Amino acid sequence: MIRYFLNKMLMAMHRRYNYDVRYMQEILQTDLPAFLKYLGFQMMAAHSAKVPAEPLFAARVRAIIWDDCGPCTQLVVNMALEAKVSPDRVRAMVDMDLDNLPESTALVARFTELVLAHNPEADELREQIRALWGSKGLIAIAYSISSSRVYPALKYTLGYGHTCSRVQVNDQTLAPTRSAEAQHG
Repeated sequence: MIRYFLNKMLMAMHRRYNYDVRYMQEILQTDLPAFLKYLGFQMMAAHSAKVPAEPLFAARVRAIIWDDCGPCTQLVVNMALEAKVSPDRVRAMVDMDLDNLPESTALVARFTELVLAHNPEADELREQIRALWGSKGLIAIAYSISSSRVYPALKYTLGYGHTCSRVQVNDQTLAPTRSAEAQHG
């Protein structure tokens, strides 16, 4: 019975975002305790600690592009738009166009890229983030980065990963811009 209700939740997500939920359905049908643990990532990903939506989505967009340039990226873009992040800002996040982002959002986008590349230059930016939003804010950004990477890893591991595709931001189609560091594979 619980699987039935959880599957209804997944199908609602599918309809809401036009997102392929088959990998989640496979986890749900195969191993209910594993699926319940998977839901923990949803709670982790939603943690904000009062950091504004725009910088959090900058972290999520840049992190998801690091590992995926297809449906997962589109999902995060759709969620950013749903959270009322302006389409121009979402496009700038996808394109890594820091000049068209507010300073705090550009800071988080750059920080995310440096963290994912394990670049020590992230240390200075980390302190700037801590100055803006405190240690709780830094943790929220860390959760945004970390949790965003889980979904593509699961999809590709289970055989549901897709090749790169363009991302739609309202009426504009973009090819996600991957940093030089992200082109590691």
